[in-house]
Amino acid sequence: MKLLFILTLAFQLTSCITTRQINYLQPPKNFIPAYKDTVAYNDYRLRVGDKLYIQVYSTDDKTNALFNGSRSSSMQMMSGSSSGSGEMMDLYTNLIHPNGSIKLPLVGEVYVQGLTLREAKGAIEESIKPVLKLNSVDVRMMGQYFSIIGAGKSGRFPITREKVNIFQAIAMAGDFGFYADRSRIKILRENIDGSSQIKVFDIRSVDIIHSEYYYLEPDDVIFLQPMKEQFFGVSTFWTAVSTIITTFSFGVIIKKSFFTSAP
Repeated sequence: MKLLFILTLAFQLTSCITTRQINYLQPPKNFIPAYKDTVAYNDYRLRVGDKLYIQVYSTDDKTNALFNGSRSSSMQMMSGSSSGSGEMMDLYTNLIHPNGSIKLPLVGEVYVQGLTLREAKGAIEESIKPVLKLNSVDVRMMGQYFSIIGAGKSGRFPITREKVNIFQAIAMAGDFGFYADRSRIKILRENIDGSSQIKVFDIRSVDIIHSEYYYLEPDDVIFLQPMKEQFFGVSTFWTAVSTIITTFSFGVIIKKSFFTSAP
């Protein structure tokens, strides 16, 4: 009876991790949610503290030098090929100040808080045109990162494109790890007003591509939680069988050692 109790307990405490628990892009059924009716992706809107790299293109070389600085240094900063790229980024980027504006030579303050990059580009071009002859302006965000914490995956990763989706983030992090619970991914996201909110989603659903969770935003923090199965390290059926056999054998040894009467 005691061995039967031990065996039953082992079955209850061990469970296998199935492909349904770890595979991505699964159809929304059997507890995998659909996200077709959730909010779609919206372009990121600039906030206080964001850094903008602004490249002004003009027919006047002096104007280009005034706004852009040394072109070789700028290109090194953009490519990250210089060992002092961090200092260069601070030198050649424009910080959005607490009043929501950036400061440009000859132009002064340009309000960009709450604008998308495309809208900010238009606002900067309009502010420069009365001052000098302008061809175009290139505006990019610099110093963007997202972070991952938990389930053995922790790190801070750069956002090198205008849009980075959740699967690209997974690839950058080297996947989420075997025991990460993909049904309860959490994202800590800052709002434009400075407040924060926590969003929870199931990344296994193919409908994630229709949701507000698909694209990351700067400073997103992704929290991973471990599966319950991680406690016993059971990942496959044969691992579970091995665990049960080991438990059974240990029970037999215990019985022979402590419950068998001495001769």
